[in-house]
Amino acid sequence: MTTFGRALRDQWYLDPDVTYLNHGTVGAPPRAVIAEQFRLMEEIERHPARFMLRELADTTGEATEPSRLRQAAAQVAPFVGVQPDDLLFVDNITTGANSVLRSFPFRTGDEIVVTSLGYGGITLAATYAARSNGCDLRTIDLPGPGAAPHEYVERIEAGLRPESRMIVVDHLAANSALVLPIREIAEVCHRNGTLVLADGAHVPGNIALDIESLGVDWYTGNLHKWAWTPRSSGVLWAAPEHRDVLHPAVISWGLDHGLTAEFDLLGTRDPTAHLTAPFAIELLHSYGEGAVMSYNHQLAWWSGQYLSDAWGTPFATPEEMIGAMVSVRLPERFGSSADDATRLRDELDRRNIEVPVTAHPDGLTVRVSAQVYCDRDDIEHLAETVTELG
Repeated sequence: MTTFGRALRDQWYLDPDVTYLNHGTVGAPPRAVIAEQFRLMEEIERHPARFMLRELADTTGEATEPSRLRQAAAQVAPFVGVQPDDLLFVDNITTGANSVLRSFPFRTGDEIVVTSLGYGGITLAATYAARSNGCDLRTIDLPGPGAAPHEYVERIEAGLRPESRMIVVDHLAANSALVLPIREIAEVCHRNGTLVLADGAHVPGNIALDIESLGVDWYTGNLHKWAWTPRSSGVLWAAPEHRDVLHPAVISWGLDHGLTAEFDLLGTRDPTAHLTAPFAIELLHSYGEGAVMSYNHQLAWWSGQYLSDAWGTPFATPEEMIGAMVSVRLPERFGSSADDATRLRDELDRRNIEVPVTAHPDGLTVRVSAQVYCDRDDIEHLAETVTELG
């Protein structure tokens, strides 16, 4: 049985002198995954034209066997709960969300809805789509950590209008680290006639995922965060009734040859992150996918309670809304502005602690990512360092 914690740090390239509590931001693939990616790079370079032009993707529908990308999709699909032919590779959820927002046939007067917990880059993509289509953009204010799951559903239901055509909503919100009740949110949105684009940037590998069971219209998530895949690699799924109008943000040789052809070949680029995804997911399985998620969740849950006790700050997030990350309030003395957040983050960085610090009107928070190479010693070191800085 694998022993999780600091004993696993040498399986990653992470600097052993750094307390690394920020796995969620851009991921950190294990050494074995990087080695597999380099192997694929070497394979490509032995015959680049054949690999990139004839083996990588099928843009004609005439191939006699699945392309390399479709083979990878067949292995990744069960991990996220979709059918292989319905899984589309995208570079990241930003490109996935843009593909949906920029190809959907909005009408003048439609409303695109985002939430106050949404990721800034995705909110800007929604802003651009609204501006380009003569739509209104509106934000529904959602509670921060501490509210019960049903309060998020009720707040969204109350905030929808007849003209609310689409809502972009997080499954696991980035800054607050909250796991939202996405299935229940989708139900109330559909009762209003509102379509749901789910942002699952932090979900694959963080919590169990079965996309088709969630009832959303589109779902996009990253593999390069919690599924140990090299960056950047993500997936996009669309419900059958929306596939005819879905296109990638970049149009290339796959146009008019089917949805997978459109997304599989977007011009010359490095495909090795996508092709390495099956290896990364298999490595995750070898550690015990359930064991990894359980360890990370338990460490995150314990961290929230430990840090709040150490700093004398409130912590009331329900355990069911925590995956492998947790957001904890910092002492009031550190301020509440963006400059205050940057100042504290930089000071922690100078002390070899990597953890995001975010500003809110009522104070600063840290978001701790728990991964199998972390343990309680890392959390205790963060707690002690912040206390000393006071």
